[in-house]
Amino acid sequence: MVAIEINMNMNKLVAASLLFFVFAGYGQDTTQVYKKRVLEYTEVDFLSSYYSQDGNNAAVSGGRGNEELTDFTATYVISIPLNDDDILSIDAGISAYTSASTSNINPWDGDGAGDAFVASSGESTSDSWKNITGSYSHSSDDRNEIWSAKLSLSKEYDYFSFGVGGGYTKLFNEKNTELSVNANIYLDSWTLLYPVELSAPGPDEDDDFDITQFTITGNTAYNPAFTPIGSEGRNSYSVGFGFSQILTKKMQGSLALDFVQQEGLLSTPFQRVYFGDVEDSFIQNFHLADDIERLPDTRFKVAVGGRLNYYINQTFVLRTYYRYYTDDWGISSNTVNVELPIKLLDKFTVYPSYRYYDQTAADYFAGYEQHLSTEEFYTSDYDLSDYSANQFGFGITYTDIFTERRVFKFGLKSIDLKYNTYKRDSGLNANIISVAFKFVKD
Repeated sequence: MVAIEINMNMNKLVAASLLFFVFAGYGQDTTQVYKKRVLEYTEVDFLSSYYSQDGNNAAVSGGRGNEELTDFTATYVISIPLNDDDILSIDAGISAYTSASTSNINPWDGDGAGDAFVASSGESTSDSWKNITGSYSHSSDDRNEIWSAKLSLSKEYDYFSFGVGGGYTKLFNEKNTELSVNANIYLDSWTLLYPVELSAPGPDEDDDFDITQFTITGNTAYNPAFTPIGSEGRNSYSVGFGFSQILTKKMQGSLALDFVQQEGLLSTPFQRVYFGDVEDSFIQNFHLADDIERLPDTRFKVAVGGRLNYYINQTFVLRTYYRYYTDDWGISSNTVNVELPIKLLDKFTVYPSYRYYDQTAADYFAGYEQHLSTEEFYTSDYDLSDYSANQFGFGITYTDIFTERRVFKFGLKSIDLKYNTYKRDSGLNANIISVAFKFVKD
């Protein structure tokens, strides 16, 4: 509180002038809204993960073959408070992988003989994916409304993606109720890579493959009726709605409804398909493609899900999640996830988790040599097959809200380490370990 003393011996004119400015200033101050900043300090998140998988249903070789893959990902997320109400975030990441499956786009570009169950050592064995996303959010003075917008770019060796999106969130009932809507558009373009025996009937300078230099066994008159794909683009449009409600002092629930419409190239051009009514042709141990994966050029997806979190006591919290998904390709799926964070000490929490997933097969899926050449659409990608999967996880989190530990000028706010193991009943097995660091610059 500011104290103002007025000398009683001053003349009335000076006193009146001073009182005018004092009350004028007081009146201006009462119109100001005092509010807490949405984000007090700049935050930096570093996330990294290592993923490995193995299986015997590689789509590149028509539903059978080596699915071994390893992937290392590193991502930085920087959130910057521009003022009391606005936040700018930059999300940049790179993913480097090696894949036995994609190496067999050309199974003869390495040192060994072509074989669906052996990775080629050629150039297509490894590659990287790069992404950068910029997002902006604005909160109203009363913090009951949030507007957001984002732009994203992604690049891999065979495709480029541009995305734009935005959202709006409204809070009611003293912030106990939340409604949200968001929309996104992704415009993708592909470099059309085909199985090498289909894209190179003669000498080819790019991949140094000449089919006439190999001995074909089985049906030696190999001459597939292959037609290249006409479209190189894929557009995806999505809109999502969310509802969240604090139900009691210990329970919170939320619902989500999402719609996605995709148009354009929805198949993967280098994934082979083999027909049961066409005689087989081989080079070495590799079955030559009868055609590539063919899928409709539209797909409509719907997903509805809900979360229910319950605070048991100071030690245990129960988090549950369920989602139902369906699309017009014939796939429907169920996802159930349960997580039980256990607070061991003030700064340490462990959280075991379990996830169950099942889905029906797409109308266009069949396994190796189970399609017929008379069909219009076909795929042997086991991601579109009928399967169920179980995932078990365990994580540990270190949290220090006072950021007592520092790295250069940044305070360490949290560390999160998690391991998951995943198994499909089709034989695919995967493991992933991830770590995340959150720093604050005050």
